[in-house]
Amino acid sequence: MTKRSSAGLYSPIERDVRLDFFRGIGLWMIFLDHIPHDVVGWLTLRNYGFSDAAEFFVFISGYLVGFIYVPIVKDGMFMAALKRLWRRAAQMYVAHIMLFLIFTAQIARTVRRFDNPMYEDEFNVHNFLQHPDILIGQALTLRYKPVNLDVLPLFITLIVAAPFIVWGLVRRPNLTLLLSVALYIPARIFDWNIASYPPGTTWYFNPFCWQLMFVFAAWCGTGQIEKYAHVIWSRLGMTIATLWLLFAFLIVMTWHVPALGALVPKWMIKVIYPIDKTDLDMLRLTHFFALAVIVTSIVSRDWKPLYTKWLHPAILCGRHSLPLFCVGVFLSFSAHWILTQFTKGVWEQLAVSLLGIVIMIGIGWVLDRASDVPDLFVQVLETDEPKPAVEVGVVPAVQIAKA
Repeated sequence: MTKRSSAGLYSPIERDVRLDFFRGIGLWMIFLDHIPHDVVGWLTLRNYGFSDAAEFFVFISGYLVGFIYVPIVKDGMFMAALKRLWRRAAQMYVAHIMLFLIFTAQIARTVRRFDNPMYEDEFNVHNFLQHPDILIGQALTLRYKPVNLDVLPLFITLIVAAPFIVWGLVRRPNLTLLLSVALYIPARIFDWNIASYPPGTTWYFNPFCWQLMFVFAAWCGTGQIEKYAHVIWSRLGMTIATLWLLFAFLIVMTWHVPALGALVPKWMIKVIYPIDKTDLDMLRLTHFFALAVIVTSIVSRDWKPLYTKWLHPAILCGRHSLPLFCVGVFLSFSAHWILTQFTKGVWEQLAVSLLGIVIMIGIGWVLDRASDVPDLFVQVLETDEPKPAVEVGVVPAVQIAKA
């Protein structure tokens, strides 16, 4: 580590391996969830509770923003934080556009090659293939998004707003969180959202609502959550979290076993439904919080299994979440195509799911090795005046040689 002159900007930050691990698990779950009717998808979180991998990623991103950038802004380096975060948002934007272009090309080629228009309708690319001149502009402004490409625009929006969220957390952390809640409530009541394409539609992930998860995570990343640790991780807090996870599990089981639905009182059905993902329903939000309470009580920073070879593949993937998310989108469509065109047998589902995860791990390993290779650069010094060839009072080496 380089020794740094500003404590916030240059102090070494210890990597929390847990975040990489859960991001890796989240990437695998997203890949599996994007394969329709895949038996391996039963391993993902959404089949056993209200929340899913989307909450994983938004929370971890927000937590890292608070943990890393609040000390930087405290040291007066707001512009440095803004530059770094907006550069990251630009990288996400470029990744999204490239993913959009390649993904639509992949679907178009599949439709033409196998003469099956089902794919263009299923993945919402029919309009693009019919009117690319119009839809490319809508895609560049993040209004038009094929299926499975909705989450990156949300992250771009949150990361663009992140410097100002951090600025608020530095000065008034609790007030900043309260303002986030104050935005979430009317956004749900009045259906505030960003317009999408075609006209009359909106973003699948409403940033006015999902910002609450992001801001709360950043608030936790600043250390504010530690003030309430004695309550949250108390016996009472753990009991409430466990009961809430059990309740969510029982409700979700009624989706898979319709006969169990008769056991749910009608008044409860009216209260809890619909459990809206677009506007981050409170049932999803609180379910994730309860899950986080239980998991963090078990998986500490020095949890020994994190440093074994068995969990290392997930950690590898979590270190390179952006490229592997993009790869996962392509792999999920490829797996869907294989199962649709050839066979949907259980063994085939197991094979394509396992192969996709193995490919993600392999790419993660390559990216990890590549990050160890030094970056070559040429440092160019800019000066106002040309430096004299011979400094005053110094005898040139040529004259010394002649003497």
